Amino acid sequence: MHTVWVRLNAVVFFGLSVLLGLSCLAAFSKLGHSLKYQPIIHTLEVNKIRSLKSHGGVDRALLSFDIHADMEPAFHWNIKQLFIYVIAKYETDTNPDNYVVLWDKIMEATETDKVIKEDNVFVKYALVDQSDELRGKDVELQLMWDHMPITGLLFKGEQDKNALSKFTLPTEYQ
Repeated sequence: MHTVWVRLNAVVFFGLSVLLGLSCLAAFSKLGHSLKYQPIIHTLEVNKIRSLKSHGGVDRALLSFDIHADMEPAFHWNIKQLFIYVIAKYETDTNPDNYVVLWDKIMEATETDKVIKEDNVFVKYALVDQSDELRGKDVELQLMWDHMPITGLLFKGEQDKNALSKFTLPTEYQ
């Protein structure tokens, strides 16, 4: 006859196997959701460029922007929160691809209002270039978000590349 420990071991590992199976089913349930249900981004554009200065051998720009986005479609039952952020993309001779996070926000699934509507938002993080090549550059603003599920893998979503907001920085320091 089996001992109590062998029976307890069988019950515990059976329970863990069932839990693993259910977690996998929950993770698979979200596949394709982010392709079908995209947040609705009404506005993401620069409001005002506040300053562009040389700071310690690097260029630094401070700006404000307007953002209006409905993030409700990005949520489903397996999403705990979204990490939402605005990036600035630009090219320089030294570095052809530059991505700088300017602003971020965490939106919980428990929030009732999943709409971001803010005007004249000052950036949390300055637009800083590694050298002094920021003057006169064309910059694109893009809204991106990371889905953080209750169970399953993290995955990233982004604003459609055809709907990006573009602006040009001044050619002189201000």
